[in-house]
Amino acid sequence: MALPVRRSSAAAPGWTFPATRLADMALIEFDPPDRFVAGTVGPPGQRTFFLQAKAGQRVTSVSLEKEQVSVLADRVSDLLDDFAGGAATETVPVQVDNDPLSVPIEDEFRVSSLSLGWDAERKVVVVECHENDVSAEVEDEDLVARPDTATDTATDADPEQETSVVRVVIGPATAREFARRCASLVAAGRPPCPFCGGPLDPAGHICPRANGYKR
Repeated sequence: MALPVRRSSAAAPGWTFPATRLADMALIEFDPPDRFVAGTVGPPGQRTFFLQAKAGQRVTSVSLEKEQVSVLADRVSDLLDDFAGGAATETVPVQVDNDPLSVPIEDEFRVSSLSLGWDAERKVVVVECHENDVSAEVEDEDLVARPDTATDTATDADPEQETSVVRVVIGPATAREFARRCASLVAAGRPPCPFCGGPLDPAGHICPRANGYKR
């Protein structure tokens, strides 16, 4: 499958470009899912972030960092702006999904790295969640990573230990709604302190602008 990708201009933790070939990996694939969302468990300040894909009775959840969710939202939006054209505009009707995560939430693995691609033939977004770090090289910023030229995924894991990857394939309008929910989720955390900008806990916090006193 050809995956033209837009490479990140600045490396972000837990993010790799382009989408990689999966050699010696356990693939959990949703193509397409009935639902693909980001969600959280726990109160603000103690939230655990998840990505969850569902197809019929099959549900897969993976946990990840808040920063990864934030970067994912930005990168999906950038990719849609660059490649999807009118198929991902805000005016395209799509069902808004603000429902909580499906339960029970069973963490398949902790996401170490993410990859993102655009399938030009099918006009879909491909999101991959990797259990271990992956690396892939490209020579140009906008090109096709083809099966005959792509390199196998490299990881730091024990070669005898099987590693997992979740691959989700979604259409442009669904991807736009997914990015919107991710961004809203990240912004819904603890409000910032008006004095120092740090996150406010319900019981207040130690504010450096107040010489260490609680605000």
